[in-house]
Amino acid sequence: MPQTIAVLDFGSQYTQVIARRIRESQVYSKIYHYKTPASKLREDDVIGIILSGGPSSVFAKTAPIPDREIFNLGVPVLGICYGIQLLSFLLGGRASRSKQREFGNGTLTVTKPGRLFGKLPRKLQVWNSHGDKVIKLPEGFTAIGTTENSPFAAIEDRKRNFFGIQFHPEVFHTERGVEIIRNFLVRVCKAEQDWTTKDFIAHSVKEIKKQVGKSRVILGLSGGVDSSVAAALLHKAIRKQLVCVFVDNGLLRAGEREAVESLYKRNFKIDLRVVDASSLFLRRLKGVEDPELKRKIIGNTFVEVFEKSLKTIGKADYLAQGTLYPDVIESVAIGDNPASLIKSHHNVGGLPERMKLKLVEPLRELFKDEVREVGAALGLPKEVVWRQPFPGPGLGVRVAGDITKARLKVLRGADTILTEEMKKSGWYWKVWQSFAVFLPVKSVGVIGDERNYADVIALRIVGSKDAMTADWTRLPYDLLQLISNRITNEVEGVSRVVYDVSSKPPATIEWE
Repeated sequence: MPQTIAVLDFGSQYTQVIARRIRESQVYSKIYHYKTPASKLREDDVIGIILSGGPSSVFAKTAPIPDREIFNLGVPVLGICYGIQLLSFLLGGRASRSKQREFGNGTLTVTKPGRLFGKLPRKLQVWNSHGDKVIKLPEGFTAIGTTENSPFAAIEDRKRNFFGIQFHPEVFHTERGVEIIRNFLVRVCKAEQDWTTKDFIAHSVKEIKKQVGKSRVILGLSGGVDSSVAAALLHKAIRKQLVCVFVDNGLLRAGEREAVESLYKRNFKIDLRVVDASSLFLRRLKGVEDPELKRKIIGNTFVEVFEKSLKTIGKADYLAQGTLYPDVIESVAIGDNPASLIKSHHNVGGLPERMKLKLVEPLRELFKDEVREVGAALGLPKEVVWRQPFPGPGLGVRVAGDITKARLKVLRGADTILTEEMKKSGWYWKVWQSFAVFLPVKSVGVIGDERNYADVIALRIVGSKDAMTADWTRLPYDLLQLISNRITNEVEGVSRVVYDVSSKPPATIEWE
């Protein structure tokens, strides 16, 4: 087992980003609930601890507080944002509510580079997100960095190797943030940089075998990156114990069912069962306009269909899913931490409370680009590994408002044209996602000499690295014009095409 850096999660939506930055430095990291006993961390031979940020204030009655014995383990500790306030609060210093809260960009002035800021510029642009600040240092600590609003924006206890920083080094907005984390890992914790994608695969195979044993596992195979990599990883671990089920929910893109059958059943020789449940899904979604309710219905029906599939498959104890970490942190509070719900995902927040199958989710702690790396290492073809993300609820969350067969037909036609032109131009492989959305409005147009009152299609094309943040893509005007002309000319019922220029945040990538 490689050396382990423990990340204690206090409810921050960036906790997994911290863990990812550690893995990018080729060091193994593991996320622990903030209540994890120090004895467990000692048992796991952790060589360093990072205290994550979080939405709470240390002054709140329900503030998450860790086992104080973690400070007696003799390993380095780095507190980030809420973590630095905890260090002060628990070790004898003082924190207070700040009159001038810091959110967004700020300037860090490094006063003592030391091991944390060694070889970095004395001034760095950093990302802040806090309302409390340290006003008195615990005994043994000194200030090593300041910001406009805090004389103790970075602190250290050199003797005990305890560090605290008020900003977030894990996010892209912080200049040289990854190097700050790497300095803590390598220069402070003396970590060996020996963790790779192959290590993750080997570790996951071992964990899957341990969890599953001799049981059979069924997996919902959509043909997308997530489910495909999950299937490949599970197949490597348990072989014939895996049965993949493809559910036609009536919300697929044009030709998707046939493509999945051809690729996996014929080429990969995976035990694939196809279930046509399109009528069931569309019947239950009839008249439903609320996006959250749509996701719940799709999620519940999805699992119900799986459970019914057991009658033909035979006994199975586990349901495997390609759940990724962005799905999790937008849907539920991790480990009952006080993280905010953004939306339910069909394979996370939408699962019914009583489920007959236990879950196995081998990709649950990965971001999309990491999943692609795992897929490539497992030998999956480019068209699978680099396929753009497609939501589990399918076109159900790309038809705004009521879902009907007529609206789905229009959307499929527009989406097919968009995908064709994006691939022809090469832009498909450059962006994170490109898709069409059916809008529940009518627009006046002209066909020939006659007035036309027809549907509106929105194009959503964004760039991103991990789906946590995204920006709209500045597509060439000629390409946009070509796509728009083809959709309005070739898709019956469309009079207007609009382009979504919203970023995430404040918008999400999907419309629903």
